[in-house]
Amino acid sequence: MTTVEDVITKETQQAAHVLEEEARKIDREGCFPVEGVAVLRSSKLMGLLVPQELGGLGGGYSAALEVAQVLGGSCLSTAMVWAMHCQQVAVLVDHASEPLRTEVLRQVALNGLLIASVTSEPTKGGHLLTAVAPLYSKDEHFIVEREAPVVTSGSHADAFLITMRRSETATPTDIVLVYAGRDELKTVIRSDWDTLGVRGTASVAMRLSGQLPSLGRTIDPPGGFRRVAVTTMIPAGHLMWTACWLGAAKEAYRQTMRVLRNPSLRVGYPLKSDLYVEHIARVRMDIDLVEAMLQRVAGEYLVKRQAFGTEQVSYEDYAFNIHLNELKIAAAEKLFSAVDQTMQLLGLRYGYRIQKETSIERIFRDLRSARLMFTDDRLLVSNGKLALLDTSI
Repeated sequence: MTTVEDVITKETQQAAHVLEEEARKIDREGCFPVEGVAVLRSSKLMGLLVPQELGGLGGGYSAALEVAQVLGGSCLSTAMVWAMHCQQVAVLVDHASEPLRTEVLRQVALNGLLIASVTSEPTKGGHLLTAVAPLYSKDEHFIVEREAPVVTSGSHADAFLITMRRSETATPTDIVLVYAGRDELKTVIRSDWDTLGVRGTASVAMRLSGQLPSLGRTIDPPGGFRRVAVTTMIPAGHLMWTACWLGAAKEAYRQTMRVLRNPSLRVGYPLKSDLYVEHIARVRMDIDLVEAMLQRVAGEYLVKRQAFGTEQVSYEDYAFNIHLNELKIAAAEKLFSAVDQTMQLLGLRYGYRIQKETSIERIFRDLRSARLMFTDDRLLVSNGKLALLDTSI
């Protein structure tokens, strides 16, 4: 009997092959992974977190983190597009009201609807829990006028979840999340995406404007956007990003080992040097440490979800938030460092140079972005303040 897990594993392996084949092209040309996203749509992996009763795979977070690692090892750009989409799907699953929840999630499950997140603003950067642009009301409609400096997959997304200040008179922390289909908005690309790494994410600057029906378009549960953020958006983001980065680092490690285990390729590498093999050990240790942290923090989160659902206060405890931030920081730092070391181990020949045997130079460039996403400095400041309050250790 074929299980959901079997289906997910099969579809992921098939998708990973397509992603791997396309990875060099999208890195070289800086183009969106059209083929990779197409296979993710057709495989139903876009609806991995959508409940089965709505046509999705109903795979849950444990499955999503496994898939993210596989995709991250094939093409980190495509994996991050998918992970950010899954984050938005998780928000809809947990917090959207009917009929919006059912209507959108069915489109995700059946048609592979790609949803992008719009949370950044020019004057506030990536501060998630504040908003600048107000949502205007006119008759029975909302007027959206929104600038965003970074929208992952923004030029290709089918729909958007947009943070807006509730009204012209609302405070910056009084936020609602607005759902809009691409065909309902006028979208203007303000800048292209020509970067060092993750060149396929199409994380462009955008202006979005349009008129939406006011009925049923906001995601605004009791507790407001803060509840959405602390119970779903932030945990899903940090867990999924880490899994993608971990998959990429593991692939760099696997490629390194393939070279060093191959008698015809390893000629000239000092495998009998204690110092050299110590560096190999440290690469493996850093990857294993991040994986252990991911398993621990994911476990903490899933326990909370099972016990408390999306009850906001259950996710506000200091220790959990410290661990969640530590996971993102450690993953961004240690996984990039590990890949840097694989490049040092293989040198110019198979590490730094672009060639068919390895893709370590691309993974190196891609993973450099990890520390810039929701910057580590901001999270460290937050954790320092939380540590002064936390008495759990």
